[in-house]
Amino acid sequence: MSTSPERPRVVAVVVAYNRRDLLIEALDAVAAQHTPVSAIVVVDNASTDDTADVARAAGDLVDLVRLPRNTGGAGGFAAGMAVALDRHAPDWLWLMDDDTIPEPGALGELLRAARRADAVAAGSRVIWSDGTEHPMNTPRPKAYASRAERLAAARAGGIPVRSTSFVSMLVRADVVREVGLPIADYFIWNDDFEYSTRVLRGRRGIHVPASVVVHKTKVLGSTDVDPGGRFYYEVRNKLWMFRRSRSLAPLEKALYGVSSVRRWIVTFARSGDRAVLRDGWRRGRRDGTRTRPRPNAMSLAGLGEVSEAVARVERG
Repeated sequence: MSTSPERPRVVAVVVAYNRRDLLIEALDAVAAQHTPVSAIVVVDNASTDDTADVARAAGDLVDLVRLPRNTGGAGGFAAGMAVALDRHAPDWLWLMDDDTIPEPGALGELLRAARRADAVAAGSRVIWSDGTEHPMNTPRPKAYASRAERLAAARAGGIPVRSTSFVSMLVRADVVREVGLPIADYFIWNDDFEYSTRVLRGRRGIHVPASVVVHKTKVLGSTDVDPGGRFYYEVRNKLWMFRRSRSLAPLEKALYGVSSVRRWIVTFARSGDRAVLRDGWRRGRRDGTRTRPRPNAMSLAGLGEVSEAVARVERG
């Protein structure tokens, strides 16, 4: 696959669900990039508002994918990336949620840094609406990066990372074809952690502070802010990842596992309804140890052309 520095084909993948006003902002911001994208695949995750109409009104740059059921962020990205690869022949995929608003130079800075550092994935600096650094999307530095990798990243204006988030992640398309798609059964939470560490195992990734996006969440907070019933997905998906995924080496699983337990303790300590978290822990531990995520061909079955695109991409 060509990754020509002159004019790479970048296809943005935007997963949307019932946030039509934010989607308008996101699509306008992607279309206004100083470095233009070749297409924008918008995945409407069975929204009940007029998200689909908003995407259609955005013009010919948008390829709208309407799903008949909500597949979560994980399924939405898997579906959108498959369609992007199947229909648009990209060199790079640029991934983001519908509440991600990139500044005009965001894509150009990601491409420049990734090429200069010889990285296969790059992530933006994520801020909140008031300009504060957003703690929800902090990348994990690559602690054991070689001196050559650290110098290459520094020359590109960034730092080597072991993971990054779907809130503005640029990833090389040939690597996506090699490692596969995000695991749709994760539904929400840790899907980008599992996927980015899978992409970056044995490869270079870079965090690019000069590439800035605004993550317009309702509140400013990290993942240890009281998650309520969603704590189930945090526990189940982490256990799936540590037990089933090949994205991390054994020592990494041990280190990140300890870090996760510490974060869970902080989450419990700060919670206003610990009974909900206990229930999420109980169910998440049960399902995370007794089950495993299904192949995407199963979890994304029955979606017509999307299912066919997923199957083609994952067959290689």
